[in-house]
Parts: sequence; C-alpha cells; structure tokens
Amino acid sequence: MKFVSIDFETANEKRHSPCAVGIVVANEKEILEEYYSLINPITAFSPFNVRVHGITERDVEDAPTFPEIWPVLDKYLSNNIVLAHNASFDMSVIRQTLDYFKLTYPEMDYLCTANISRKVWPDLMNHKLNTVAAHHSITFEHHHALEDARVAAKIFMQALREYGTETVDSFLESCQMSKGRIYERGYYPPKAKRTQRSKRIYF
Repeated sequence: MKFVSIDFETANEKRHSPCAVGIVVANEKEILEEYYSLINPITAFSPFNVRVHGITERDVEDAPTFPEIWPVLDKYLSNNIVLAHNASFDMSVIRQTLDYFKLTYPEMDYLCTANISRKVWPDLMNHKLNTVAAHHSITFEHHHALEDARVAAKIFMQALREYGTETVDSFLESCQMSKGRIYERGYYPPKAKRTQRSKRIYF
C-alpha cells in the first residue's frame, strides 16, 4: 500500500501563499521517495511566519511559482491517498492556491494524522506534530516542510502497526474513521449539502 504525505509552509496568513512544500511517498514499511522545493509565493512575507519557518523573501527569489511547480505536485497527489498533520490546513492551502491561480483540482483522498493520533493515542497531552513525534522518539526539525511530511508519514506507519493492518481501508474500518476527498470544481458529492455550487473540500 502506497501513500503520500505532504506539508506546506506559507509566507503569510493567506492560505494561497505557500513558500515551501515537502512530499514523502511511503508504504506501511518504509519511505520510498522524497521531494522538497521552495516556492515563490509572489507576495509579501509576514514577520510572524518567517519566525516560524525561517524562510525569507530572498530565499525564494529564484524558486518556482506555484503554477510552475503544480504539474509536479499533481503527479504526486492525484489518485492517491494523501496524509497531512492537521490536514485542514494543508488541504486549504491546496484548494485556495488552486483557486487563486485558476488551476485544476486533483482528485484525491486524504487523511489527517492529527485526527488519527487522537484516535490511536488518546492519552497524549495533545496531538501536535512535535508531541506525537516525541512519543515515538522521532527527532526532526519542526516547521521544515519535508521533515514535517516525513514525520506525518512515520506516524501513520506506526498507527498501521498499532492496529495490525496493512491497508488504509482496513485501518479506517478498525478505528472507525473516514477519508476526506477533494473533487473537481463544480462536482456535487452525493452526500454533501447542496446549498450552492462549490469548489470546496468535502468530508
């Protein structure tokens, strides 16, 4: 079973300002591939965000823009199971940046390793990425997109071992969780509330 873990850092409070992306391709046993790139968000950097991840406008001057890098990201994401820790953030970065640049959505299922951690290890003091990593003796550089994506992948691998499963569907059935999904623009999910034509993520 192969899955993809992703993490974004953003230049400011706007979700359509990704300035770095990390991707890890793995299965239940090992990491198979990794990808990292800075992204030129073509917008100003917030001092707060720079303090968090250390990336500055100068760092991304020669980096590709999101539209330039999207074909690469799309190949990793489309028709795959995608993980992220606090997936609502990373999925909203994907959604809002695609909307901002008028790019086509991927079709993909996704899981949140923060929610998975709450289910599998409910007694932790919290389920932040660094807390769950420390619980499993995983050391990493927090707020580096590739390292965060790698940790999320390792957390999911550990969760699979805890439940003794090797497929996403059997794991989700065992812990009574469900996948989220991103659809093409204008698609009406059968169980969604249809108050208006939407470009959003459905759960």
